Amino acid sequence: MSPERQFRFWAVGLTVFLFLLWLLSEILLPFVAGMAIAYFFDPVCDRLERWGFSRVMATVAVTGLFVVALLLVLGLLLPLAIGQAIEVVRAVPAVLDLLRERLAELLTTVEAERPEILDRVREFVASRLGDVAAWLTGLAGNILTGGLAVLSLLSLLFITPVVAFFLLRDWDAMVAKIDSWLPRQHAPTIRRLACETDDILAGYVRGMATVCLVLGSFYAIGLSLIGLNGGLVVGLLAGALSFIPYLGAMGGLLLSVGLAFAQFDSYWLIGGTAAIFFVGQAIEGNYLTPKLVGEKVGLHPVIVIFALLAGGTLFGFTGVLIALPAAAVAGVLVRFALQQYLHSPLYGRLPATARDGGDDSGDGAEDRQA
Repeated sequence: MSPERQFRFWAVGLTVFLFLLWLLSEILLPFVAGMAIAYFFDPVCDRLERWGFSRVMATVAVTGLFVVALLLVLGLLLPLAIGQAIEVVRAVPAVLDLLRERLAELLTTVEAERPEILDRVREFVASRLGDVAAWLTGLAGNILTGGLAVLSLLSLLFITPVVAFFLLRDWDAMVAKIDSWLPRQHAPTIRRLACETDDILAGYVRGMATVCLVLGSFYAIGLSLIGLNGGLVVGLLAGALSFIPYLGAMGGLLLSVGLAFAQFDSYWLIGGTAAIFFVGQAIEGNYLTPKLVGEKVGLHPVIVIFALLAGGTLFGFTGVLIALPAAAVAGVLVRFALQQYLHSPLYGRLPATARDGGDDSGDGAEDRQA
């Protein structure tokens, strides 16, 4: 088969795969989540097999411990989290009232000193009312179709463990089967690229999962000790969102400081609330991320943010789950393509004198004398 036909074959296959992914994105969530869990715990099953367990027994042990731990966490934290979430929702009007008072004071000051600025702000707001109305209409439509989200959540809770169990049990067999399908001529190269992708993805996902767990625990404990209403929920949410660079910390900081302004009269407590997130970011940047994730994973924060936004926009929450693997694969393929280009005739080679930084005038004179 010629290179052109091979390219067309793989391009058509990729197009069909993306189309099916978009078409079935609403029902793929538990399957993608189950595959992620199986990928995450496959090394644990491999270690249990080396200790003498059969693959089935190792899968049963790992899946059972995961489900028990999940149920314990939900049973212990869910009632408390729901109660604090209700407190946070109740505190939102107070925070909005406080912001409205501060904004009214600011507008009064601006109107007294620079009235032309206020007129420009009013014109800008009036010109954007149509956009705001369209956004609110779309938001209302999403809320009205929330039944599908509830169905996805139920399928995630009940179907995902079953999918994860069977994938984890047959993981090694599936990898071997896929390896047997590889084109024999390019199989070594594909295996090498797959190993690089696995190293990047495993290092990032497992490292960031530990970072999120540590930060969520730190934020939740710190905000609870300082006495912030809803501190447990805000801390856990900020920690869970820490896999998106800076989003978890910034969102948690703004929400917790707003709640602190509405609850506390002491500026020391408000400052202490903000300090918890600054300390958490210092710990993450100087210790957690370098030690647990490291620079070798090759996923820049900008790439992570773009991949998550693009995946969520194209395929919803399912796209968020597959965004990081897709980014890891794309990074490995781009580096491989760049290496191939640098060693190809398209890149070419510099003359020896140009690479050495020397002057070829002397050589030319000798050649002319010869």
